Amino acid sequence: MNTLISLIHPVPRMSEFRFKTPIMWNINKGEQWAIVGANGSGKSLLANMIQGRIALRDLDGEIKYNFTEPLFEAIRTIAFKDIYTMVDGTTAYYQQRWHSQDAEGVVTVKEILQPIAPLSEIEQLFEMLNLTDILDKSIIFLSSGELRKFLLIKVILTHPKLLIVDNPYIGLDSASRKSLDAMFSSMAKINGMQLLLLLSNPADVPEIVTHVMPVKDMECMGARTRQEFIADTALHTQLFNYSSVEPLLPEKLREASEHQVTFRMEDVNIVCGNRTILKNVDWEVKNGEKWALIGPNGSGKSTLLSLIYADNPKSYSNTLYLFDRKRGTGESIWDIKSRIGYVSPEMHLYFMEDIPLLRIVASGFFDSIGVFRKCTPEQETIAMEWIKCFGIEDIAHRSFLSLSSGEQRLALLARAFVKDPDLIILDEPLHGLDVANKERASKIIESFCDRKGKTLVYVTHYTHEIPQAVTKEFKLIKH
Repeated sequence: MNTLISLIHPVPRMSEFRFKTPIMWNINKGEQWAIVGANGSGKSLLANMIQGRIALRDLDGEIKYNFTEPLFEAIRTIAFKDIYTMVDGTTAYYQQRWHSQDAEGVVTVKEILQPIAPLSEIEQLFEMLNLTDILDKSIIFLSSGELRKFLLIKVILTHPKLLIVDNPYIGLDSASRKSLDAMFSSMAKINGMQLLLLLSNPADVPEIVTHVMPVKDMECMGARTRQEFIADTALHTQLFNYSSVEPLLPEKLREASEHQVTFRMEDVNIVCGNRTILKNVDWEVKNGEKWALIGPNGSGKSTLLSLIYADNPKSYSNTLYLFDRKRGTGESIWDIKSRIGYVSPEMHLYFMEDIPLLRIVASGFFDSIGVFRKCTPEQETIAMEWIKCFGIEDIAHRSFLSLSSGEQRLALLARAFVKDPDLIILDEPLHGLDVANKERASKIIESFCDRKGKTLVYVTHYTHEIPQAVTKEFKLIKH
């Protein structure tokens, strides 16, 4: 009776959900697990099988559960895309958080959580993650890091037997990662909650994990202890599809721009309600410069980028220059966006169209989110070249929604580069990628930065991910 869940050679009804070899796996009480593998290796499918989301064939294998609660209560899953379900998906849109007049009626963090647990328990968890200042904020105003922590708290408050978390550390600053580990440990001791983490990097396996299930190409590679897994560096290499071939970038679409200043902001101030997000910000970025934008979760990085990318209407009430021209002197939003490539965790949330990956990448020519115009044959050819550059040509015609979050992120990265922009803004670009795809994407970014007249703004909480091309740093503080 020490076993919590047993997978005894389960076989899904649909062939595309089946693993190559029979699965035999016991998750015992008190154990904390991680499934580690590359993007698209089967981690999420295995987790969905455990949670009963994939129907099994009646005569082949089974999954046994040693608890009496219904599956949907006993086993809970968290993925970053879950935030989309917390607002009305029919009315929510990407720029909504910057349009305060459109935020009326959007629920706050506290309003979502109060029906779930007593306020005292809610406040205790928020204090553990140093998040008490967001309890009264609307959901759409949370940063990507704050969203991820909020989602974790929301599910932990339901006291599941097993909590499955997809890449829990991406988008979190160093302090938040440590706080999260401490919270996991506390919940395991206080409520007996067990963890199953889905990870794309062996280095992310936290100390609380006791056992690891490696997965590669829809095949479980055999359960082992954390210590055994960490020591097996040959297995780490085997799990990920490293390539020694340098990615070849498509041909340039435009000549190097001759502008002097890519953007300049003077004494920028952004206030939402009673909260100051940006205060007296001065920043000038010249043509061809490569910058890292850093700061803790909630310091205003996304807000600042929204001014540059013309998503935030408050750019008109602040002094801002883009490509040597003062903002608000007759240029259209689309004139600005046509010269900028952009990807961010927030943007990822609003790509919910059930259309082929190829069309998602090609939408970068039109800077559209949710509305996809028909491409010319030439544009489609260029989009496919970038898809090949990122190594995802095999899934180019699959539905975007059927892909893993890492595969989706590669598609959105290709979308950011597809029009050969003068300014490339990469907000947590390696978010959710496995170690091999991080290496490939980093090489592409470095190669693109070698082109004359390309300006880069790179945002990350991991300093080791900052491209070598970056020579300047701009740091924000949380007000």
